[in-house]
Amino acid sequence: MLVLTALAGCQDALDSVGNKVEHPLPDKLVHKMKAADMSVRAPIMMRIFKEEGVLEVWKQKGNGRYDKATEYEICKWSGKLGPKFKEGDRQAPEGYYRIYPAQMNPKSSYYLSFNMGYPNSYDRSHGRTGSNLMVHGACSSAGCYSMTDEQVLEIYAFAREAFRGGQEFFTVAAYPFRMTPENMARHRDSEHFEFWKMLKVGYDQFELTHRPPVVEVCDRQYVFNQVPEDPAAKFNANASCPISETPASLATAYSAYQSKWNEAFSKAVAKEDKEEARRLELKRKQEEAEARKAEAEAKRQARAEAAASSPSPIGNLFSLPGAKPGNIQDVAVPAAPAETDSDIPQAAPAETAEVQAQVQAQAQAPATEAQAAAEVPVPAANPAEAQQLAPAETGKKKPFWKVW
Repeated sequence: MLVLTALAGCQDALDSVGNKVEHPLPDKLVHKMKAADMSVRAPIMMRIFKEEGVLEVWKQKGNGRYDKATEYEICKWSGKLGPKFKEGDRQAPEGYYRIYPAQMNPKSSYYLSFNMGYPNSYDRSHGRTGSNLMVHGACSSAGCYSMTDEQVLEIYAFAREAFRGGQEFFTVAAYPFRMTPENMARHRDSEHFEFWKMLKVGYDQFELTHRPPVVEVCDRQYVFNQVPEDPAAKFNANASCPISETPASLATAYSAYQSKWNEAFSKAVAKEDKEEARRLELKRKQEEAEARKAEAEAKRQARAEAAASSPSPIGNLFSLPGAKPGNIQDVAVPAAPAETDSDIPQAAPAETAEVQAQVQAQAQAPATEAQAAAEVPVPAANPAEAQQLAPAETGKKKPFWKVW
């Protein structure tokens, strides 16, 4: 609900804009620029970083150098890191693009927009195709860099005021990421690495000078801040580069900058290699652990299947004729009747001694008689009768099984 309310509030604010093409920059932003010695109509430059999702607006100060006026979070951009190659690949372009007043589109279907000028002379020299690649509003992208309507309202105003201040064109430098040693080390195995190294020269020189590089294309390559020996020489994307050189002061500063950058890059590569080795070792250990687990599970499963298919030795021991091997549950075992205290005869104490004497005497009888006697069950004594007969029968011996 809060999100919807915020969106509705934003939309209400935009609906209240009477003339979006002429809408001024916010007062807060204007005051910030003035404090930084930037006039509203001073020249501009824009930088785009895909991976970071940022569009920066740089503006010229009174001393001729540029400083960042503001930045915006890109709402959406299409494709992946790397340049655009052909129409329909839904890839947002990378490179250096010049934006002229004719490329501004106040009647855009995406609120407001400007055409990036893709394909430029570099793109065309490599046979790349496509059209209508924009920076626009509506937060919807199909190969473009899409902003919110509120953001593009300000971006459009920056460009409009710069043109009114006399700027012939402004440059949009579209990069895959901030071209630091660490980021370049992370992406050094990319198929686009050589292309990015070429873009990085212009990136580095801007970092050094805070002035937009003079970008030309010759021999199907971008070149930056090159001054031809012959002032009349022209740069042609499909022809060899004219004899030219970098201004001495820039060349010296760039050489020192590049030396430090290369040292930092080497350290970053070493760190990345170490991290990659650690990741590979961790992955190897995880795979080995999973393999051991799978092997143990396979062995357990094999034992379970073998046990299920083999007869149980315990089942064979207790099985009845006709019963299936190993199926003890199918054999019914009759239960013994429970005995109570009333079922167990109790001998009188006096008669007990007499019975014991008779048993000892009979134990001395011939083996045949003992064997015959063993086959005859011995009834238990009746306690009541034993107590009555004990005094009268002391003189005559009876067979040991007749106790009553």
